[in-house]
Formats: sequence, structure tokens, C-alpha cells
Amino acid sequence: MTAKGRAEWFLFATTFIWGGTFVIIKQGLVDLSPLLMVSIRFTLATLVLLPFCMKALLRADRKSIFWGCFLGFLIFAGFLLQTLGLKETTTSKSAFITTMMVIFTPLFQMLILKRRPRWGNLVGVIVVSVGLWFLTNPSGGGLNRGDLLTLLCAIVFGLFIVLLDWTTRRYDFLLMTFLQISFPAVCGWILLPFFEPPVFRPTQGALFALGYTAILATVVTGYIQTRYQRDTTPTRAALIFTVEPLWAAALGYFFLQETMGTWGMLGGGLIIGGILFSELSETMMAQGQRFYRSVLKSEST
Repeated sequence: MTAKGRAEWFLFATTFIWGGTFVIIKQGLVDLSPLLMVSIRFTLATLVLLPFCMKALLRADRKSIFWGCFLGFLIFAGFLLQTLGLKETTTSKSAFITTMMVIFTPLFQMLILKRRPRWGNLVGVIVVSVGLWFLTNPSGGGLNRGDLLTLLCAIVFGLFIVLLDWTTRRYDFLLMTFLQISFPAVCGWILLPFFEPPVFRPTQGALFALGYTAILATVVTGYIQTRYQRDTTPTRAALIFTVEPLWAAALGYFFLQETMGTWGMLGGGLIIGGILFSELSETMMAQGQRFYRSVLKSEST
């Protein structure tokens, strides 16, 4: 298997871990306040990862520390927005809206890496926007505060994907993994006294949510994404992540009895369709042109 193929299989596996977090966090928020959950989650993950990253930390320079901490800040902001949003929206809506980060990825590539978005990206934005309207249609209450917070989370994660690809090609991936996991813990504990009265009831659901999100959804997936995303492209990585909301919606249905309704399913389908079109339109057109030329060539002979 090629390095690219192996990387994409690992990234594919992370989508199932991430998909499970929506239900688990939703249940954990019954006994944990959002900022405290994020703070404990990344603190536990930092402690688990620290013994494996000591050598990388000793070799760190200012630039790598800066970029690692900046990535960590984006992760902190993204997960906090997502966690706050989950208190006020459903797991399926949260998952589908979060996946819209794929649409924002080429936009940030244009702004940061000076890569112009393709026409397919622009069409994808339109389709996804229509899908978002159906997903949060006015008859179902419209775009509520939780949906809006989750949309901001998607924007932050779109920026994160582009910068992660750029930094891991220049700096030690183990160091980047540690900094982007430890810095959110620092941010959380600093901001906690100012932004919420902490709530922590050590129930089985709360402890499981902390363990799952800290170990599997942070350490394991953080390592995989930082180690293997550089072996593929940001858009292909973002494309793989579109599996996540489908898995999250299925789990929400089975464990929380959440239903999306006809309009919600249509909206979710349009979001996935717009994302796929955004990422695959150029490849599909190129293959179509090759097929058309081969047909003309066979007819001429």
C-alpha cells in the first residue's frame, strides 16, 4: 500500500471515532459544563501524550512552538464552539454543520496559500448553503444559537485543516501533536473562572465522555491526523471527513432517538452532495473529457 493510501485509511478510521463524540459529548454535558469538559479533556490527553513527546519538546524552536500553539488555539476554539453548540442543537445537525469545514478549506487555501478556488468549489458552497437552510428550516425552528456556534466551529476547523497541512510539512509532527493538544488545556483553565460556573458530577456518563474524548478522540485522532494528513492533500482529507456526520446521525438515532425529519434529511444530503461536488467536480470533468476523447478517437479509426 502506498503512503497516500495508508494515510487515507487512517484518516477514514478517525471519522468513526469523531462521529461517536457527538452522542457521547451530548450525554456528558448533562453532568459537565462545556468549558470544564474541554479543559479536562485536553488536560488528560496532554498527560497521556507527554512521555512520548519529551525529546521533541527539547528540540523545539520558537517558530515551531508558535505554530503549534496557534494550531492548539484553533482546536480549543473549534471544540469549545462545538461543545457549546451541542447543548442547544441535535447531534445530527451538529455533525452535518461541522462537516461544512470542507467548504471553508478551499476558501482559506485561497487566502493563505494563494490557491484560487475552482468553479466546483463555488457551486459546492451554493449547494451546501441550500442544504444548511433545509437542515435548519424555519418550520423546524430555524438557525438557532447552537447551530450558529457550530457553524463558527466549522469555519475554525476549515482554517485548521489548511494550517495543519502547511505546518506539518515544516515542523516535527510529534511536537505539533503535543502543542495542539496541550495548549487548549492551558486556554481552558485560564478562561474557566471568567466564563462559566464549573459543573462536574462524576457520573458514569461524565467519566466515560472524558475518557473517550481525551484518549480516542484527542490523542489517537490527533496523532493520526498530524502524522498522516501530510501524506495526502487537505481537500482529500476534508473529503474523507464527510463520513463523520452520517455515522453521528446514525448513532444519534439509535442512542438518543433523534430524528431529522424529511427536510433535515434533505438538508443533510445536500450538504454531503455539495461537499462531494466541490471536491470531485474537477476529477469527474477530467475523466469525462478523457472518455469523450477516447470515443471520438475510436470512431475516427
